[in-house]
Amino acid sequence: MRLTKVAAVAAVLAFSTPATAELSIPSGTYLLDPTHTSVHFKVSHLGLSNYTARFTEFRGQLQLDAENPENSTLEVIVYPMSLRTDYPNAHVTDFDKELQEDANWMDAKTHPEITFKSTKMTQTSPTSGQVEGDLTFRGITHPVTLDVTLNGALEKHPFVDAAALGISATTAIMRSDYGMSHLVPGVGDDVQIIIESEFVEEK
Repeated sequence: MRLTKVAAVAAVLAFSTPATAELSIPSGTYLLDPTHTSVHFKVSHLGLSNYTARFTEFRGQLQLDAENPENSTLEVIVYPMSLRTDYPNAHVTDFDKELQEDANWMDAKTHPEITFKSTKMTQTSPTSGQVEGDLTFRGITHPVTLDVTLNGALEKHPFVDAAALGISATTAIMRSDYGMSHLVPGVGDDVQIIIESEFVEEK
């Protein structure tokens, strides 16, 4: 979770206008901007706190149909070897490596990619929608739904001379569904995923 979940995630927010209206940006291929994207997750730790970590490497592609945004498609890959926890004293205990490589956790050497492929997009308001898709994590695939907000769109991004859009997205999974039941329930089964992302038109 070399796109977790999920799930990513997420240029899918092409729902900025009524379903019958066009977006003010052109149809085409939009690529995830890694400089302005973050993929975080949080999980309960002994019922005391929500432990938070993030992934730092991902890529994604949105095929945008500006005239009919709900016909757009999204594919994202997250690389679990990029997991970062900011665990203290990493020179003593490399907690990132443990979570990345241990078969009880990400098992990233065996399963180096977490992928999300959209199957359906639905508008729920002028600036929000849901993106349904298949999330593959640790070699197991299940459907998930992203709740997405379109933050804005630009016909011409002032720094890259291309159209762009930005979204926020959230979803949740049960990690045991993906074969990761280690330490449940002390470490929660329910994993909340938070995505912030910009997508820029491919030139």
